[in-house]
Amino acid sequence: MKLDGLKVLDLSLFLPGPAVSLMMADHGAEVIKIENPKAPEPTRFKQFFPWVQGDWTVMFRTTQRGKKGLTLNLKDPAAKEILLKLVKEADVFIESFRPGVMKRLGIDYDTLRAVNPGIVYCSMSAFGQDGPWRDRPAHDTAAVAAAGVLSLSKSPDGDSGPAIIGVAISDMLSSHLAFGGIMMALYRRQQTGEGDYVDISMFESVLNASPNIVGPVFAGGQAPEALKERTHGGNAMLNIYQVKDGSHIALGGGEHKFVEELFNGLGRPEFIEPVTGPAGEGHWPAVAFLREEFRTKSRAEWEVWFEGRDICWMPVMDLEEAWDTPQVWAREMRIKDPQGNDHIGIPIKFKNEPGRVNFDLPSHGGHTAEILRDLGYSEKEVTALKTAGAV
Repeated sequence: MKLDGLKVLDLSLFLPGPAVSLMMADHGAEVIKIENPKAPEPTRFKQFFPWVQGDWTVMFRTTQRGKKGLTLNLKDPAAKEILLKLVKEADVFIESFRPGVMKRLGIDYDTLRAVNPGIVYCSMSAFGQDGPWRDRPAHDTAAVAAAGVLSLSKSPDGDSGPAIIGVAISDMLSSHLAFGGIMMALYRRQQTGEGDYVDISMFESVLNASPNIVGPVFAGGQAPEALKERTHGGNAMLNIYQVKDGSHIALGGGEHKFVEELFNGLGRPEFIEPVTGPAGEGHWPAVAFLREEFRTKSRAEWEVWFEGRDICWMPVMDLEEAWDTPQVWAREMRIKDPQGNDHIGIPIKFKNEPGRVNFDLPSHGGHTAEILRDLGYSEKEVTALKTAGAV
């Protein structure tokens, strides 16, 4: 696999950091998940993540597979010594504590670089390692709110306030940026022998995902008016419509060929020219027509009508339906382990050396003794470290 031989130390919790190391584990990296002996990874617990398959929460199962479990009390000098020994042979170090915490613990980038100049050290935080907001606590919803995107998350045909986005987009966007940044640093290390420090902000990951919505901000000095913007509800061909049975369909492409196919098919060619033009008022009569027209048939009837027509559209599926579609199963984005438990599949698909899922899940510190033995600790020393609470 692509990352065979890569060694990753992951101190992160919840979703952003674990999602990064999961991608690496799925492609062959050895990932050691490091947890506090007295404060395990929160996604292990049913009181926070109540949906369970087998002995594990679904959240833990879908973010922590294929990793080894090590517990270290990083306030203990003996535990810190263990970590530094691991760093000497590691390639990547991932953490998601608040800025400043790692320096106080004595395991910041400068300290680890002195031990291993080739280490690629990735810090993931809400707002980054500097700036006036660096010390603010935030999880996904707050980061998305700060980036201005939550203000856009509402139906274009109603006056409801901002709605919580259904996926943790700042968590996942930042994980993908972190993955790319780490890979870039590892590539550069091949030429220089030097690692690097990667500073990833959840907030900035959402800002970075906003090229399609910043036009009115950059060019007009104003927030977007939803019904005048192409992707906010001002384009008839990029919109959501309710159908007769109360469900919804989404049109998702505004190219001229799709406009012609839709409105010729509906017998209303007079809408082709205005809908091909800029979003906003010119589209509003077509939007009003489509809102009425789509309510005349059920979703099943519209699926028959759309069949064979070259139009970008899909039904708005609920999550259960979406994860049970033939496309998901065919592309192995939902897979089952030998016990019949579900996992999210691998989205990066290589023709050569494809990723491979290791379904094993790390118990809290389950590989601690094994890892310490590999570092040269005797059984007596391992027992003493456990007794002292260092591991």
